[in-house]
Amino acid sequence: MSETPPNTLQYRFDGPEDAPVLILGPSLGTTWHMWDRQTGELTKQWRVLRFDLPGHGGAPAHPAGSVADLVSRLLTTLDALGVHRFGYAGCALGGAVGLDLALRYPERLASLALIAASPRFGTADEFRQRGVIVRTNGLDPIARTSPDRWFTGGFAAAQPAITEWAVQMVRTTDPGCYIAACEALAAFDVRTELGRVGVPTLVLAGSEDQVTGPAEARTLVAGIPDARLAVVPGASHLVPVEQPAAVTDLLVRHFSAAWQPGYVESSTGQIAIPAGPVKPVLAAPVQPPRTVPRAEIAPAVAPPRTDGRPDPHDAGVKVRREVLGDAHVDRVLAQADEFSGDFQEFVTRYAWGEVWDRPGLDRRSRSCVTLAALVAGGHLEELAVHTRAALRNGLTPAEIKEVLLQTAVYCGIPAAGSAFRVAQQVIREETTPTE
Repeated sequence: MSETPPNTLQYRFDGPEDAPVLILGPSLGTTWHMWDRQTGELTKQWRVLRFDLPGHGGAPAHPAGSVADLVSRLLTTLDALGVHRFGYAGCALGGAVGLDLALRYPERLASLALIAASPRFGTADEFRQRGVIVRTNGLDPIARTSPDRWFTGGFAAAQPAITEWAVQMVRTTDPGCYIAACEALAAFDVRTELGRVGVPTLVLAGSEDQVTGPAEARTLVAGIPDARLAVVPGASHLVPVEQPAAVTDLLVRHFSAAWQPGYVESSTGQIAIPAGPVKPVLAAPVQPPRTVPRAEIAPAVAPPRTDGRPDPHDAGVKVRREVLGDAHVDRVLAQADEFSGDFQEFVTRYAWGEVWDRPGLDRRSRSCVTLAALVAGGHLEELAVHTRAALRNGLTPAEIKEVLLQTAVYCGIPAAGSAFRVAQQVIREETTPTE
């Protein structure tokens, strides 16, 4: 296979050249081989295209830091192949790609299947924390625990070869591309846009999936007009691998129906599946879930700007959350009251919107400056917060150590000693993999 250009994706075709194209998108840490047990049946009706994420499965390590970037590379690949309209099924991160396609390029999409997917995958903090662990320890800790996230315990014990295959798949992924994919998932949130998905959609989840299970699937079905839900018993996150026959049957029936002329959805929004060894449980349409509001304070009234620049408040909120994490920012804002609220608005608007968002330094450099300044001022509580932020911004523990060593020369050994104790504790907490 020739070298894949940076703006495209590594792919393979299977099936008749004159058949309609069905694309299968992989989850984070997997390769196109996660679909091996579906391909034989699907290629009887479709020309199946499977792709690898950047740095996965031997694909060139050109990191993609957003779902939109992955979609752009997929469409560039398809345009070069002359593929304009297609069906799409994606698992987890691959499902996020499918949602973005449906929202931004509906004219390209004939039908959609979302497997182990969600309009928002956990929290941004969780995925950025995973990036910190990989940057510090490599992919081995993530690889060793992947079977626990992907499979039920019974399946993992009964299928040691598949379990080991899963571990090796993650171990051979490029760490930088894995971290970039984590960033893509951290930033992905289409909860308010689901009503715009206008293609026939099947939402599929494993009943035992603790990552993106039935609750997330029902959120998708509640938000996407006329979407249908199928829950596969005895399956965890990597449903196509753990229950291949059930997933294949669902995909064949969904895409066969969706591409038939004059196809009309049933009034119940359900799809009938014949009895078999593993029968997916099909749920009726569900009501939209109750939204729990995030703790926020009303923005202070800022005086109009006279320099023609936009108000930096919104940019400040975004940068503050990306650097410090949603949990920290939510906690700080929730504690604000009439007395301290204006101060928090000041910090958001000017520290984060004006200074941290300036283009002159990248965030790694700004973290170095901030750490040194906090040591000099003896602000140890803030030093702990910004040590976490520095790890999120891409600094390694070794680089943080060098910053603190430098402060010992210019700020004094007692100040640096206190800083080392604070940073050491934070680094241990943030970089120790959870088993």
